[in-house]
Amino acid sequence: MQSNNSERQIFSVSELNRTVRQLLETHLPLLWVEGEISNFARPASGHWYLTLKDGQAQVRCAMFRNSNMRVNFKPANGTQVLVRCRVGLYEGRGDYQLIIEHMEEAGFGALQRQFEILKQKLVSEGLFASEHKQEMPSSVRHVGVVTSPTGAAVKDILAVLKRRFPAIKVSIFATAVQGEQAAGQIISAIESANHQAQCDVLIVGRGGGSLEDLWPFNEESVARAMFASKIPVISAVGHEVDFTIADFVADLRAPTPSAAAELISPDGDDILRQFIGFEILLADAIARKTTTLAQRVDSLKKRLRHPGHKLQEQAQHLDHLDIRLRRAMNNRLHQQRQQMNTVQSKLARVHPGEAISHYHQLLAMYVKQMSRSVKQRIELSQSRTAQAMHLLDTVSPLKTLGRGYSIIRDNQGGVVKSVTGVSAGDKLKSQVVDGAIYFTVDSTSDESLQ
Repeated sequence: MQSNNSERQIFSVSELNRTVRQLLETHLPLLWVEGEISNFARPASGHWYLTLKDGQAQVRCAMFRNSNMRVNFKPANGTQVLVRCRVGLYEGRGDYQLIIEHMEEAGFGALQRQFEILKQKLVSEGLFASEHKQEMPSSVRHVGVVTSPTGAAVKDILAVLKRRFPAIKVSIFATAVQGEQAAGQIISAIESANHQAQCDVLIVGRGGGSLEDLWPFNEESVARAMFASKIPVISAVGHEVDFTIADFVADLRAPTPSAAAELISPDGDDILRQFIGFEILLADAIARKTTTLAQRVDSLKKRLRHPGHKLQEQAQHLDHLDIRLRRAMNNRLHQQRQQMNTVQSKLARVHPGEAISHYHQLLAMYVKQMSRSVKQRIELSQSRTAQAMHLLDTVSPLKTLGRGYSIIRDNQGGVVKSVTGVSAGDKLKSQVVDGAIYFTVDSTSDESLQ
């Protein structure tokens, strides 16, 4: 029986594709899909078109320019990626496709890229620089272990410490070592150890595993917590071939947790052998010292005298000192008496009345002596004055003029001493004892007086 066309709902191709697209976009939320890129195309529009595939299937994808600008790596055919996308339908061809909003490298490649980016960042900030590394203590008494309390790493560390040096105290700061919560717990454990400030060194690590398992030790926050630790930190993550950010930022890197325990613990057997050697040296030293002291005791015994003899000598010495003291006291008293008598005699001689009388006599004597001295001084001055007057009178020019001599002067009052100083016609002045004679020169002659 044929159905009636009026009861059928007939879609055009466009309507069908539109409806399917709406159903897909409405009923399927954003999805995360992992796959390998193939048929990658990047046209001039800037949009990306590619196919994601795995071993059994493939799906077309599109990533528009406003979304792919945020991708921090270069996708290519063969790259394994993880995409966040919504399911859609390209109505023009009826092709089912994924519209990608976010893309990142999947698996090891993505993690390795994050590792290198963080490593370069921390290198540029100096977190790996040797000048920031703390020195390991020369003697470790207390070690803190930041790791899983049930993992192989803590068992290996405890076994090595027990074998090498059981006296080292161990504190376990329990934490997860993989998973999303591990990084935060590792940071809290490091901070707790620093807050307690009891450990000499911290071992931070775990046993081996994949890159994903070791990833908490590649977290930036863990690296900064290790760098900020005031306690020296040893990184012991994985096996010798495994390297993490923690290995580079730690003060010391150990290839394994067991190796970390070896590094911080001395060999107990070596120490025991050293102690045995010290014991032998100490015993020899004690024996030599005992022998020396015994010889010294024998020598002192020979020099030792009976205490009674020594006491007798001391008593005799005290008697002599007593006698000398008494003599000295008597002599001192006699000297003091003599000094007192001498002072009394002096005091008597310097009585004020006698002193005043004595000074009166001295004053009268000094007055007489002064009168005589003044009189003698006056007489001596008078005699000297008379002699000087006589001498002056003898050499006085007036005395010479009285004997008939005269002094001739020129018009300027200068004394004429030679005929060369005058000429005929000069008017001169001749001073005699009772006046002056003025005359004119008729002529001169240089003949000397006969």
